[in-house]
Amino acid sequence: MRLQLPRCSFALVPLLLFEFATAQTPQPQTQPSPPQAITLAQNPGAPTLSLDDAIQKAIEHNHSLLAAQTTIQQSQAEETTANLRPNPVLIGDAQFLPVFQPDQFSADYLDNTAQFDLGVSYLFERGKKRQHRLEAAKDVTAQTRWQVADNERTLTFNVASQFIAVELAESTLDLANQDLKSFQNTVDVTQERYKAGDIGEDDLLKVKLQMLQFQMDVSQAELARTQGLSDLRQLLGYESVGPDYDVASSFNYQPMKGSLDDFQAKALENRPDLRAAQQGLTAANSQHALQKAIGKRDVTGQINYTHIADLNQISLFGQVQIPVFDRNQGEIARTAFAITQAEEQEKSANGQVLTDVRDAYESARANDQIVTLYRSGYLDQAEQSRDIADFAYRHGAASLLDYLDAERTYRTTQLGYRQALSSYLVALEQLREAVGTRSIP
Repeated sequence: MRLQLPRCSFALVPLLLFEFATAQTPQPQTQPSPPQAITLAQNPGAPTLSLDDAIQKAIEHNHSLLAAQTTIQQSQAEETTANLRPNPVLIGDAQFLPVFQPDQFSADYLDNTAQFDLGVSYLFERGKKRQHRLEAAKDVTAQTRWQVADNERTLTFNVASQFIAVELAESTLDLANQDLKSFQNTVDVTQERYKAGDIGEDDLLKVKLQMLQFQMDVSQAELARTQGLSDLRQLLGYESVGPDYDVASSFNYQPMKGSLDDFQAKALENRPDLRAAQQGLTAANSQHALQKAIGKRDVTGQINYTHIADLNQISLFGQVQIPVFDRNQGEIARTAFAITQAEEQEKSANGQVLTDVRDAYESARANDQIVTLYRSGYLDQAEQSRDIADFAYRHGAASLLDYLDAERTYRTTQLGYRQALSSYLVALEQLREAVGTRSIP
């Protein structure tokens, strides 16, 4: 049979609340105090990495970035190829040899009848082709450098985002462990109250069943932390850290400073993808100049030494194409259109930079407002409500449902704040990525 609390026990609520309030001895204040930095459930003794350390390690060891960096060396090798001069051609021949009259072979025959030629030819490039090839190759290398820098920018954001995801998982795990420990005390109190006959068996079973949710929260948080660290390790370079590493951070609120105009102006100076698009226009112009140079016909010069019938002679030859049909018109026209394409791509990149910064800035502002709402007093209120309900329940002045509702509200509020803080910190990283530098507040 379920026991009901005596009606007179509810008269104790004001007294219990007064006792709880005086036990807390709060200091007088006009504004709610900002919450302290959220603690993380870290692995004691494990080597730790700060966010800056993680980004630096990823830049040095991430295999995808290292693979992209080889494109710079490949482009530099193409500069060497572009700067090469044509090789000279060695020419030699022997004529009027009595192959089918071998009896005529003699030194006198070879000296007076046979003919021997030895010469060298060389292709003289006109229009400064080699200089234009080298300039075009250097422009491609410069563009490649900016493209690799943009890969580094993207990697930095991915590392920072995953780092924050690990912080959120460890913060959630710490909260889940705290809730589990706190609720275990509640289960113990409920067990004692059941033995004393203050509550019925169904209330005891409800409390024990609620314990399952807290245990599941711990298991899910541990899984999220393990997977988060594993994914972060892949970004850092799998072999660069050990399996037992951890992150070192306070996972705390960082105020955003700066205006939209300042961020956009800085982005136009720093974004590597925009600089790559600008360099692409330069490369397109150098390719157009190269194709114009290729349209000019080269000259082949040749000098021969000839020995025939006891005569020694020198011959000079020259060869050049007559540009009647092929003047490289097609490639000249194509690269001219490529310049227009590069101009449009530069304009598109410029607009994309401004759009990215605005979107990231507005996202950071919106998430900042949400975090500020939590920090304005809702976190303290949820904690006080839970503590009051717990205090009252332990003294028999509140129902189990009231206590469970307060516990659920506290847990939901704490989880919501951590997720909002994580979204805000990721939004700040998106703003840094959009601006193209981490040196912003």
